[in-house]
Amino acid sequence: MSSFVKDVNEITKRINTPTTFYNAETLTVYWETSPEVIRSILPAPLTPGPRPLVHAFVANYPRTSFCEPYREAAVFVLAAYNGQPGTYCLSMPISDDIAMGLGREIYGFPKKMADISLQKEDHHIAGSVSRRGTEFFHVEAALSGKMNAADGESIISAHYGNGLPVFNMKYSKSPDGRGFDLGPLLIRQTASMDISVRTAAEVEIHLHDSPHDPWAELEVVRMLGGIYTVSNTVLERGEVLTAVDPEQFLPYSNLRWDWWN
Repeated sequence: MSSFVKDVNEITKRINTPTTFYNAETLTVYWETSPEVIRSILPAPLTPGPRPLVHAFVANYPRTSFCEPYREAAVFVLAAYNGQPGTYCLSMPISDDIAMGLGREIYGFPKKMADISLQKEDHHIAGSVSRRGTEFFHVEAALSGKMNAADGESIISAHYGNGLPVFNMKYSKSPDGRGFDLGPLLIRQTASMDISVRTAAEVEIHLHDSPHDPWAELEVVRMLGGIYTVSNTVLERGEVLTAVDPEQFLPYSNLRWDWWN
């Protein structure tokens, strides 16, 4: 019989169980935006990476170690902390409440519930992300084995290598709404991937402005292309890098909530 109170040994067992995604199907899109956009959206102590790169993904997770199958999307910008390269997560829409809670509460991912679609037919994939009646991201991809830009693969290899850590801000707003009762902490989090399928893709994306999900702010200056993968992926444990000044971070602290005028 289930209970509101869980056995400590069972809790320990779950803590020690790797957060794993089996046969994760992911379409990732890479583009260059303007350096000014990157500078305006990165909170200190993060700094822009050597190139104004953005990547977004739409994923289908048919089986995981921690909840039912679900779908997810996200958008990141290239960043650095004390010279260490990484990516800063600006938004992570998701279709499952348990996966949303895990990502927000433990790792600091800015997750919000959304309607997400990823459909593959032969060598064509379509993905979309919608919230509150607005489809703010749509991608069409042809699995041609090449990217939109001839140098797309080399740019991705040079700046992302075999994977970069994700930087997140973890914090808790105070109950009186006037600040934080858990001040912002910069978190570093990594993942390992065992990739069984990898195909380059030519992509076309549409970014539509939304007051709650402003992905369109990341204007496409130059499209590099996409990569479709199928993998077993393990989310590694995160670590705290440093405490962040609460007053400086306050303007950047609404990623996990909708903005109602």
